[in-house]
Amino acid sequence: MPDKITKEVFDHLVDLAAMELTEEESEYLLAQLNNQLSSIEELSQIDVDDSVQAAAHGVPFSRELSAGVRKDEIKKFPFPDDILKGAPQTEERYFIVPGIKHEDLD
Repeated sequence: MPDKITKEVFDHLVDLAAMELTEEESEYLLAQLNNQLSSIEELSQIDVDDSVQAAAHGVPFSRELSAGVRKDEIKKFPFPDDILKGAPQTEERYFIVPGIKHEDLD
C-alpha cells in the first residue's frame, strides 16, 4: 500500500510546526505516521454490526462507576512574579507573544 503521507507533505507539516528534525528523526516519524494510518485503514475494513455503538468497549463506564464531574474552582497562584520572571518578554504583567507569520496555502 502506498504511503498516505508523502515526504513532501511531511516536510511541509514539519515546517508549519516549526520543528527541527534530523534526517533520521524525520524518516522515523514519517514511517510511524504512515504505519498508524495503514492500521486505521485496516481497522476500518472490519465489518461491524450496526447495533454496536461506536464508543462501545469491554470496560463498563456508567455514572455509578465513573467519578463525578468536579466543580471548577479558581485559585490564584501565590507567586505570579516567579512565572513572569521566566518569560522572555512582558508588558504590564502580561506575556508578550511573538506574532505568527500567516501565509496562504495552495
